[in-house]
Parts: sequence; structure tokens; C-alpha cells
Amino acid sequence: MYKKIKAWAKNLKRQIFVLYFAYKDKRVPLSAKIFTACIVAYAFSPIDLIPDFIPILGYLDDIIVVPLGVMISLKMIPKDVISDCEVKAEEMMKLGKPKNWIVGSLILILWVVIFIMAFMKIYDLFN
Repeated sequence: MYKKIKAWAKNLKRQIFVLYFAYKDKRVPLSAKIFTACIVAYAFSPIDLIPDFIPILGYLDDIIVVPLGVMISLKMIPKDVISDCEVKAEEMMKLGKPKNWIVGSLILILWVVIFIMAFMKIYDLFN
């Protein structure tokens, strides 16, 4: 069971690298580029939309959202582009994944805004 999960995770990681190169390709339609760029940016983001320390919900994005987004993106991209990008992805996997601090910062800002709004509501309740 552990080996299957590990193989699935490695394949998912490889597919994200494929998408990383595919969204930059000129042969990919604009709608697919935008969707794929969002999935890749989120996957490479060092900060999750739902933090992992939140029980159950924290891992749902890693288990459901990212794989579903990868699957949809792969269906939107032409097969020949995917084939070309697989070679580049193998090379990049050896070097490690890039971090997307821009998306990470946006997610962090979103959480700060949520906490500020919650604090303001609680403050209003007690005054």
C-alpha cells in the first residue's frame, strides 16, 4: 500500500513538472494556459490555501484539489506538447521543484485578511 501511494505521489509530481513547461508552450490554448498556470502556481506554492495543521481539511487540497486540477489540465493540453514537456520535466525533477513565493504571499495575505475580519467581528461583539 505504501509503495503504491509513493508511486502515485511521484507520478503526480512528474505531471506537475510537465504542466510547468506546458503552460509556457505557444501551442497550448490560452484557457488551458491560464488554468494550468494556476494549478502549477498553487502546487509550487510554499503555503497552502488550507493549512495542513487543520485536521482533515488541511490535506484535502493536497489529496483532491491538486490531482484533480492536474488531471483537468492534462486533458486541456495537446498530446504532442505533453510529450515534449515530459523530457524537460524529467531533467527538472532531478534539480528539485521551484518555489512560487508570489502565490504563497497571496495566500498568506488572504489568511491575514480573514483573521483581521474575524478579529473585527469579535471585537464588535464585545463592545
